[in-house]
Amino acid sequence: MQAFTTDRVVIVGAGLAAIYAALKLAPRPVVMISPDPLGFGASSAWAQGGVAAAMDRSDSPEAHAQDTEAAGAGAVLREVADYVTHAARQHVLDLTELGTGFDRTEAGEYVLSREAAHSAARVVRVKGDQAGAEIMRALIAELQQTPSVQVLEGVLARRLECDGGKVTGVEVISAADGGSQPIMLRGAATLLAGGGSGGLYALTTNPARVRGEVIGMAARAGAEIADTEFVQFHPTAINVGEDPAPLATEALRGEGAVLLNRLGERFMLDLHPDGELAPRDVVARAIYAQSQAGNGPVLDTRDAIGPEIETQFPAVVEACRRNGIDPAAEPIPVAAAAHYHMGGVATDLRGRSSLAGLWVCGETASTGLHGANRLASNGLLEALVFARSCAMDIDAELPVDPAGGAPVALDFAPACMHQDDEAIAALRQVMTDHVGVLRDGEGLRQALREIARLEAAHGGDASFANMTATATLIAAAALMRQESRGAHSRLDYPQTNPGPAERSRLTFAEAKALRDDIAKDR
Repeated sequence: MQAFTTDRVVIVGAGLAAIYAALKLAPRPVVMISPDPLGFGASSAWAQGGVAAAMDRSDSPEAHAQDTEAAGAGAVLREVADYVTHAARQHVLDLTELGTGFDRTEAGEYVLSREAAHSAARVVRVKGDQAGAEIMRALIAELQQTPSVQVLEGVLARRLECDGGKVTGVEVISAADGGSQPIMLRGAATLLAGGGSGGLYALTTNPARVRGEVIGMAARAGAEIADTEFVQFHPTAINVGEDPAPLATEALRGEGAVLLNRLGERFMLDLHPDGELAPRDVVARAIYAQSQAGNGPVLDTRDAIGPEIETQFPAVVEACRRNGIDPAAEPIPVAAAAHYHMGGVATDLRGRSSLAGLWVCGETASTGLHGANRLASNGLLEALVFARSCAMDIDAELPVDPAGGAPVALDFAPACMHQDDEAIAALRQVMTDHVGVLRDGEGLRQALREIARLEAAHGGDASFANMTATATLIAAAALMRQESRGAHSRLDYPQTNPGPAERSRLTFAEAKALRDDIAKDR
């Protein structure tokens, strides 16, 4: 295998966490690995709600941390919640200084939205549902003016090289159709910021490439993985048959939109005192139940927002219109869809994984902030806070004077390689059928058997093996957690165990051993 050694820090990913970390590392030289053009296909660019931060004088980081802890159903690490919520305001100001056009009042104050499970309006937004796209626009503009950062587009990371428990390189291939021979890229340090795993499910709001590959890559290298059973399903994906499904942001419910079934019943009022603004896991299960019963759940914005939805939530309107729906005049059909993974590579407050030389941030990481159920709009916030933490720690680990960092030039030799779309579709259906909104022991065991079968048949493709590794970890952790907590709902264990939750921590070797034992007991 060819190898290329560089003085640059290697960052796998090109979303918000990756770009923010690269900017915070400047002037230290960085090379970013992205299979798509910069900014395209990143989950962060699709984020609609905004960034949660205690910006109002009546609010506080302590109240934000309490809401985070409550939403996380006893599985949040309080020291992490305190760390993140106290840093939140400074990151909003930093993004503003970088040119992010947050909504402001005539007096210059930030327009704040209230979203589910928040005790106050504290979500800083852009045109209602444009926060992710606008933040990414501002960060990319800044990145393009930062000479220390090189972006390799059309390059896919698929394996980590380890030497005695230390990560020493990233194996990459050309992302173009037809593939290439792999090249081992060895840098000064390795940072993973390549997204979550929502695309492992057949119904998802995540971009097509976000299928757990980066988490699986770290797991296959031996990294400890945490909380993988906690997959958040967004309750209001727009149910129009698109893959991925467009999102009807939670901010719509914050503005007063209501959930109805085909009988016109407002079903959330009987299920939770906060109604439509109950925690996401509660609303997602309610939507799923209505869908399973054939009751066609819809989100009705007509009375609360009316024609103003056109200017307040343009992304939602555009998604509806291209599917023949006028949200100002008719309800929006919705369904629960895989949206965000609270689990991932276990990290500490510095962003360090269990493997030396490997830092992780963004949705690829599991920091302990989200617990069993992420509080709305804490995702972008966590990515910002830990991208900076990783950058600071990497910078402190490396020589004081950054090396020159000559540009990385990779010459890929062609090879006949391609992903098996049918195998990926089968894996996604297995996850939806057996590891979805509602789970039980037999379904989870069946999922592990099917994942083992698919991996045996198609595991020669390293990218697919990364997907099946993450799928295995999700299903195994879900089987091992014999209770219902937050986003993890077991039909056969409907009660929540008393007291705070133990975080699940697994290696891929442990999860695979469980999978193999179950596969033998057919």
